[in-house]
Amino acid sequence: MGEIVGNAETDSCEDLLEGLRRGRPAAGQDPVKRSQIIDGARRVFIEKGFEAASMNDITREAGVSKGTIYVYFANKEELFEALIEEERGTIFKNMYDMLDRADDLRQTLVKFGKVLSMKITSAKVIQAQRTVIGASDRIPDMGARFYERGPKRGHDKVATFLNAAIERGLLEIDDVDLAAYQFTELCLAGLFRQCIFAYRTKAPTQDEIDHIVRSGVDMFLKAYGTERMAEEERASKLTLT
Repeated sequence: MGEIVGNAETDSCEDLLEGLRRGRPAAGQDPVKRSQIIDGARRVFIEKGFEAASMNDITREAGVSKGTIYVYFANKEELFEALIEEERGTIFKNMYDMLDRADDLRQTLVKFGKVLSMKITSAKVIQAQRTVIGASDRIPDMGARFYERGPKRGHDKVATFLNAAIERGLLEIDDVDLAAYQFTELCLAGLFRQCIFAYRTKAPTQDEIDHIVRSGVDMFLKAYGTERMAEEERASKLTLT
């Protein structure tokens, strides 16, 4: 866990009083200072990994006092989770918005699947997942929170999209929860494990992702697509010709 710093409380009070005198944000409320700490932590975690990194390392890298860093984050685990949340918000921002549109079902699944596959196999996401997996053996609660705040939320959004398609009569699915997992697995067929275990050292190409996702969507719709969906696709092709 994070190191205990004896003068953290005194430093925090001094920071608060100084901030009030100068009209600065109260201790723990300055977004610039918080970002400075997270940026320093990012560099340390990348260089040393979660286990080897210490709060002292992060303090030096971020250029802040020990008292200041403990005002913002109680320990290394809390700081790492904040870093993961910030990275996730940047990488996956607006990704699920395309599932809110009632476009052509097949094309929507293909577009979403390609973006999902590209992001999940990106170097940043693979590195973050390796770090979480490595730390989860010692801190299982952190691994559970990572899953609930990221993969589980995404999974629920895919399930919601599939339910909407069922209501439109385009899909027939008995177990939507399972089908949502099946869809994402089809879009990542082989790619994720190859990346997470460093079997491949470079991210998949756009052509690889396109091929895998289109094949996966074909399989998914052959299993769950209805005659109504097939009719709509035939009608769409006739319109285009």
